[in-house]
Amino acid sequence: MKKSILFIIALLFTTTAFSQNVIQLFNSANDFFKLLQEEKFTQAHAFFDDTLKTKLPEESLKKLWGDIGTKFGKSESFDAIQSKTQGEFFSVTVEGKFANGDQNFILGFNKQQKIVGIFLAPSKKVASYLKPSYVDTSLYSEKSVYVGPAGKQLAAIVTTPKNAKNFPMVVFVHGSGPGDMDETVGANKPFKDLAGGLASKGIGSIRYVKRTLVYPNEFASPYTVKEEVLDDAGAAIAMAKTVAGADPKSVYVFGHSLGGMLAPKMATLTPDLAGIILAAAPARKLTDIIVDQNNYMFNLANDTTAAFKKQLADAMVEIDKSRITQLGTTIKPDSVILGLPAKYWADLNSYNQVAVAKSLSKPKIYVLQGGNDFQVGKTDFDLWNAALGKKKNVVLKFYPDLNHLLSSQTEKGTMAQYQAAVSVSETLVNDIAQWIKAK
Repeated sequence: MKKSILFIIALLFTTTAFSQNVIQLFNSANDFFKLLQEEKFTQAHAFFDDTLKTKLPEESLKKLWGDIGTKFGKSESFDAIQSKTQGEFFSVTVEGKFANGDQNFILGFNKQQKIVGIFLAPSKKVASYLKPSYVDTSLYSEKSVYVGPAGKQLAAIVTTPKNAKNFPMVVFVHGSGPGDMDETVGANKPFKDLAGGLASKGIGSIRYVKRTLVYPNEFASPYTVKEEVLDDAGAAIAMAKTVAGADPKSVYVFGHSLGGMLAPKMATLTPDLAGIILAAAPARKLTDIIVDQNNYMFNLANDTTAAFKKQLADAMVEIDKSRITQLGTTIKPDSVILGLPAKYWADLNSYNQVAVAKSLSKPKIYVLQGGNDFQVGKTDFDLWNAALGKKKNVVLKFYPDLNHLLSSQTEKGTMAQYQAAVSVSETLVNDIAQWIKAK
């Protein structure tokens, strides 16, 4: 996944080509734009190869950046999202977000990982969001609030059903990477769908912007899921208990992907939660999920050449470095592995989500998984089922047609699938609502 996608792991490669240096290329591309944002043009210019340095002198780069700012407004974030080989060169697509809209860039790199070209990517028409047929906006109201400590607050929306008393509340917790309050991916807004669908059935919710989206500078030093996810989830849970008309004893966490993986931990931190929902939640280590994803994309590419196989093997060597469980003299907390600090990996690898969930007698637990999910698969659901299937407080359900965004699909597909507007499954919304209301 690009670092900003809500999914549990990075799709490090496209279906068309692998690059054995793709991780370094992604980091270089992101670092280049970070320097431009900081107006460190001399350092940014040093990323160019000698030919481009001549064609685009430092003063010209400075002017180019100024022209981009005039057209698109203040820059907000940049994330490398795709890489592919083009002859002797590599192209990296970088998603840019500006105050006045989005603009993607394509950076060309040579084998020495020097930039040989900068291009504006052609704009794509993204399908508009589609309001689900099961959402009745006349049955609920929404209010803008803020979650988190003063000075570092996160924009949030509290959704409450009308003409209801003592209604349950659901706190939505994102997957990995920066994400908005709707967990937007392409034309899809899973959290918005779920909030509207549940509110139409008398269940309130809180959804909020993820901290990594609006305060990226907080993550310049080593961090863990505590700073990335758990602290803000805890603040949202506390807020949910204070919502007017809500039952403070009926607060649920809906954890998607990484959020689902961490939901059992949240239950230990907030023992009075009424329930946790583990949606497309990995039961294994993050590294195992990354390996599965890359093997899936490799097989989908249908390239059996020795060079292609070597590129995958080289990538697996890099991925395997994320299996660390402790830091030391050679692996420092700020060492970067797959775009994340070593401290992050060591902390997450010390957490056994299945064992924690198995130890819980309360709250009640709902584990759900889609059969057309190529991000997290049935292997994980089977592990959850084996560990929790006999527990009275647990419901497990497998939905053969659902993908990672919880919408009904005819096949697993690729990330291109997420560009089409498809609502979260109505069947799933109904099942969750019934489970929450069941005594």
